[in-house]
Amino acid sequence: MGDKQETQAQSTQGQGVQMLEVNEGQHGQRLDNYLLGRLKGAPKSLVYRIIRRGEVRVNKGRAKAETRLATGDMVRVPPLRLAPEEAVQEVSENLKNLLASSVLAESHDWLAINKPAGLAVHGGSGVKIGLIEALRQVRYDLPFLELVHRLDRDTSGCLLLAKSREGLLALNAAIKDKHMDKRYLALVEGRWPARRDWVAAPLARYDAGNGERRVRVERDGKRSRTLFDVRETFVRATLVEASPITGRTHQIRVHAAHVGHPLLNDAKYGSHEGMRISAQLGLERLFLHAHSLGFADPRSGRAIELKARLDPALDAVLVRAREAR
Repeated sequence: MGDKQETQAQSTQGQGVQMLEVNEGQHGQRLDNYLLGRLKGAPKSLVYRIIRRGEVRVNKGRAKAETRLATGDMVRVPPLRLAPEEAVQEVSENLKNLLASSVLAESHDWLAINKPAGLAVHGGSGVKIGLIEALRQVRYDLPFLELVHRLDRDTSGCLLLAKSREGLLALNAAIKDKHMDKRYLALVEGRWPARRDWVAAPLARYDAGNGERRVRVERDGKRSRTLFDVRETFVRATLVEASPITGRTHQIRVHAAHVGHPLLNDAKYGSHEGMRISAQLGLERLFLHAHSLGFADPRSGRAIELKARLDPALDAVLVRAREAR
């Protein structure tokens, strides 16, 4: 299942100096990502701190976080002594079982998960553990595991991870070249106009004033485009399929709100009316679900199409919306 010397860095007890050898599957990987993958449970802040202080050595020399490693390189890792408050928490049995039951498909190069809503894809900003950290603890048989793309914490559905360096590069290239098809189901406020099948509005990040970063439409923002297709119309809401052509933060949510149809139960970009409708429908989370993901397998070139079912709570909301018609 994996080298026991590579298990979690935890508590103030730490562990001794480690000498890690880079294998072929890790060739070309950045030093920071290599350490995050090997030091199961170590927070990003600690990894960057020991690199910055020169405590991590590559072939006996200091290295930067962006240093690319080569097969056969020897990486020295100092003893890890974590204060209890900065240690990444261990994966609970409930989370282990949830992740195990959420696997959609897996190959030599990639792993697809139906990400639960409420689980951040990675730790940080007060989040002790995210999906990637949890999977690295659970799947310690995998020497390489990286996120191919991200989903918002409150968004559920198809999430793709790479199990090899080659797979990560190929899948990242597919995203960059727009050869990966991502489709989401969203329940929005009001009746979405049948003729509005796309929204193009430039997006820019800004500081909301409380340290939280948000996104809004701005003339000088980054070019952004989302396709929308009406799937089902209700009295006060519409189920739409959204396909982001560009991959900006919160793109679907901001584009929908920009044209007057914010997602239901969206605490960041929604409306008071949308929250009222959400309460009436018994919706207790953001209704945004990555239900479909299509791409070419990096190894075989075979077309892969993954689908993630709505969770029962969202299905129940649609049932109640239909009953109100």
